[in-house]
Amino acid sequence: MLDINKIKENPEYVAAALAKKGCDTDLSPVIAWDNERKAAISSVEQLKARRNKVSAEIPKLKKEGQPVEHIFKEMREIGDEISARDADINALVERISDFLSRLPNLPDDDLLPGDKENNRVVKVVGEKPEFSFPLKNHVDLCTSLGLIDYERGVKLGGNGFWIYRGVGARLEWALLNYFIEEHLKDGYEFILPPHQLNWSCGYGAGQFPKFSDEVYWLDLDEDRHRNRFMLPTAETALVNMYAGELIDESKLPMKFFAYTPCYRKEAGSARAEERGMIRGHQFNKVEMVQYAHPEHSMEAFNELVDKAAALVEGLGLHFRVSKLAAGDCSASMARTYDVELWIPSMGIYKECSSVSNAGDYQARRNNTRYRDSKTGKPAYVHTLNGSGLATSRLIPAIVEQFQNEDGSVTVPEVLRKWMGGMERIEK
Repeated sequence: MLDINKIKENPEYVAAALAKKGCDTDLSPVIAWDNERKAAISSVEQLKARRNKVSAEIPKLKKEGQPVEHIFKEMREIGDEISARDADINALVERISDFLSRLPNLPDDDLLPGDKENNRVVKVVGEKPEFSFPLKNHVDLCTSLGLIDYERGVKLGGNGFWIYRGVGARLEWALLNYFIEEHLKDGYEFILPPHQLNWSCGYGAGQFPKFSDEVYWLDLDEDRHRNRFMLPTAETALVNMYAGELIDESKLPMKFFAYTPCYRKEAGSARAEERGMIRGHQFNKVEMVQYAHPEHSMEAFNELVDKAAALVEGLGLHFRVSKLAAGDCSASMARTYDVELWIPSMGIYKECSSVSNAGDYQARRNNTRYRDSKTGKPAYVHTLNGSGLATSRLIPAIVEQFQNEDGSVTVPEVLRKWMGGMERIEK
């Protein structure tokens, strides 16, 4: 959520920054509502001061034998007026909060405006693999090697689902073990969160109310504030772990990672670039999250980018890192870098990790703060997240980039200890 004071201090800057994300919004209503709220609060404070002053005079008047009935009447009238104005203030607060909750985060100043067309590649690792034999796509390779059973996945769950089988299941588990081992080495705390979350988690992460139709809801209550949903990413849980809490500044940064399946209403398509495991309704992911001091926010961001990239590089895959334009960053994020895998059969790169900095946007929504040692006052933490990594695009990249002429696939060396020493996956 954006800071209303920042909007009021420089509405032209905020409007221009939002426009970089394609959000053209008139900010004058929310500014007017906040001015009205402040005036109403001042008025109520004056009424309360008057009530307190007159109330203090009642014992003296009684002692002097003077009538006080008219004073009690005035107090009742003041009390009614205070209640009415408090109701007006609460309505204004709700209106302001609803307006702010629908605004996206401000992009960092150095981001280009626009969408994907303005993304910029900042790093390329390795060379595109070249093949002296006819290239096979990952769907055919995974099917012929018995790694993935697409047909029975659809039978069980419908389009957008698949089954890992045999060596395919072992390869998936090896990837997850590899990620977990590396994050533990770096001092991140391992979390296994609930897969069912409440409305406040979606709101605190900045995904609700705008994107509330993109998750799987479990309850049938018409009021979604009382319902639960299946987590679309572990970030939604991790950034809400300390909601409403005041964190000891000495504990920052706090570093977590979680393994979960992710459940999303992502509509696949018949396009070649969406086939197989590229886009599905359920996939496995290890997610990294940091709670950082604002002064070290960029340092934390760079660490997460380097960690995500190092995991892919450790597998020996060719990939690149792209800095996203403002409009391609998600609504909650001020900055995002994507780690993108080369898929040879498609001739394109596909994202396997998004590393993002939300600044204090999520912390404002879920009220996660620390006490600043310099000012002695509570301040909002910065929250950052990054996939570390999602597996559903790694396996297509692995089998395609490491395929051999005989139809086998070379197992990345770093995974072999979890594959029983297997060096090749063969029919």
